[in-house]
Amino acid sequence: MKYIREFREGDRVFDIYFCKHKQAAVTKNGKPYENVTLQDKTGSITAMVWDPNNPGIGEYDAMDYIEVYGEVTNYQNSLQVNVKRIRVCREGEYNEAEYLPVSTKPNDGMYQELLGLVKSVENPYLKKLLEAFFVEDQAFIKLFRRSSAAKMVHHGFVGGLLEHTLSVAKLCDFYSSMYPVLNRDLLLTAAICHDIGKTREISAFPVNDYTDDGQLLGHIVMGTQMVGEKAANIEGFPHVMLTQLQHCILAHHGKYEYGSPKLPAIIEAVALNYADDVDAKMETFKEILENNADNKGWFGYNRLFESNLRSTKEE
Repeated sequence: MKYIREFREGDRVFDIYFCKHKQAAVTKNGKPYENVTLQDKTGSITAMVWDPNNPGIGEYDAMDYIEVYGEVTNYQNSLQVNVKRIRVCREGEYNEAEYLPVSTKPNDGMYQELLGLVKSVENPYLKKLLEAFFVEDQAFIKLFRRSSAAKMVHHGFVGGLLEHTLSVAKLCDFYSSMYPVLNRDLLLTAAICHDIGKTREISAFPVNDYTDDGQLLGHIVMGTQMVGEKAANIEGFPHVMLTQLQHCILAHHGKYEYGSPKLPAIIEAVALNYADDVDAKMETFKEILENNADNKGWFGYNRLFESNLRSTKEE
């Protein structure tokens, strides 16, 4: 099959894709159309069905696997597919593994590396807390290793949460070696636990969408609650240590406008905020570069970076 990441302007598309999203709409002239999101393991793309009443457009819905015939076009510096025909596929016509975006890094290797960081924590209470999640809780471990770190923006793939968590933890480990004033055990524990709430905020693939709890509470609040629940089962867990750890999680987005319930008030929370932001932005930019592999010039304005972006590849 031709993967979405390989799409180029002018390509003809005739293959099976996962219909992640479908929305009916009307143009300014009152003509109905459908806005669709197609997905495979390499990413997703917007598809437009400008004539949904066309006999070639079969009955389909979100979460269906559909055979699509159309053409790749460029709209406002983004590729999309203009769809001419759609057919719903039967089970057996497709392999689900081809339609789930997966981390390019080995899951087992990343998890063993994360466990190595867990073992390096010296404080007995923080170590027991980490082991309660990442060694003993098999249901949590299975979900954590398969979860994405986001619905969109960065690490939005199977294993994305593990990959992001490991990167943030390694950055924090480096910060601790550079700045001895940091409490390494506290910072490392906060880094490893900072996004555990995403296992409850975002549903598993192929849906990968916000749960009701995720919409109402969010991963920051839920992660703070999860840490409190585990700590309550560890006899003698120091109250001050728990509140400092929970503060780091509550403040890891850094600013109120970024969804952070608290602003960083301790140095470990500051370090975690910067490590989380660095990894998220680096992954986001990497994905932009990958999606514009043939474009060696400017990509256009990006709202996240508030800048007109370009590649450093030679033209």
